[in-house]
Amino acid sequence: MLSRACVWGDLGRLCCVVFSATLLVACKGPEGAVESATAGAAPALPVQIKEVQEQDLPLTLEVVGQAEGSKQVEVRARVTGLIERQRYQEGQPVRAGAVLYQIERAPFEIALQQARAQLAQQQAQLEQARREYERLRPLAESRAVSQREADSAQSTLQLAQAAVALAQAQVREAELNLSYTTVTAPIAGISGRSLKSEGALVNPSTDSLLTTITQVDPIWVRFALSEAEVARLRQSGGTQVRLTDAQGAPLLGPGKLNFAGSTVDVSLGTVPLRAEFANPQQRVLPGQFVKAHVELGRVRGFLVPQSAVMQNEQGRMVWVVREGQAQLAPIQTGGWHGSDWVVTGGLKAGDQVILNNLMKLRPGAPVTVQAAATAPAASAASQ
Repeated sequence: MLSRACVWGDLGRLCCVVFSATLLVACKGPEGAVESATAGAAPALPVQIKEVQEQDLPLTLEVVGQAEGSKQVEVRARVTGLIERQRYQEGQPVRAGAVLYQIERAPFEIALQQARAQLAQQQAQLEQARREYERLRPLAESRAVSQREADSAQSTLQLAQAAVALAQAQVREAELNLSYTTVTAPIAGISGRSLKSEGALVNPSTDSLLTTITQVDPIWVRFALSEAEVARLRQSGGTQVRLTDAQGAPLLGPGKLNFAGSTVDVSLGTVPLRAEFANPQQRVLPGQFVKAHVELGRVRGFLVPQSAVMQNEQGRMVWVVREGQAQLAPIQTGGWHGSDWVVTGGLKAGDQVILNNLMKLRPGAPVTVQAAATAPAASAASQ
């Protein structure tokens, strides 16, 4: 009797467990089934787009360039002496021929006087030799004196003439040395820091550099382009260049190319170029890095913001919306227009280029288009 009661108790507990499980499944109902069915579907990603239209655009190349003076000279001492006076303000404009330094003159004035005295002495000896030769020449012709005496007088005259020429050269040298004690600016430009102070001894052979002068108006900007870009530049015949700073603000008026290299840098595959710009206000200084925009003519294309263009080993590409899904579109670019890429191939009129959430997109991912006001363009650069 006890074992039969235990069996009936176990059956009762089993029925309770089965009933509870059935009740739990029934409580989940159809809503639980829907949740299970939709758990694997990703929601549509909101994106901002730009609908592009083909237009006639200027084709430009943007490169980083470095400014340099159109002329830059080193001002050096050409005689040995003490600097008595510095006669310019460092860092200020100077005109060509302006006095920069005054070197002690007294030793060179004395040397000039000595050279002139030596010249006078040689000229006196020349006159004596000429008189002696003129006296002996007719006597030699009439055989009143030997021909040997006449030849000796002629040689003495020639030696005296050479001595006078040498003395004249020494006078000229002394005059030049005296003039070199006044150090002047060889060109107009901006003066540099003085490397020698008043009272310093300068020597033209070992310690002659005094300062530098740089001409900054006009100013030159050096940069380099690839072989393909230089070929396009030559085909277009373009020579105009514009400058902007790091923020894209214009710096100077339009400039023109004034030099193109005749060889290719084998290590970089680039060709050096240089442009010239008027710089009356000295807004660009030598050594400054700027952005050079080289114009290559005009082309038909689309404007796409820089932040929307991606690049990998296959080339440049953008995300576009097609049938409510994100798709990658390889593109060909021609250059820059402001802060936008000029796209010359890979897009067609009316294409919707995605501007933000680029790192979250996958090919075929569903997207929903948002208005520009609800998805700021600034988010494109941060995502």
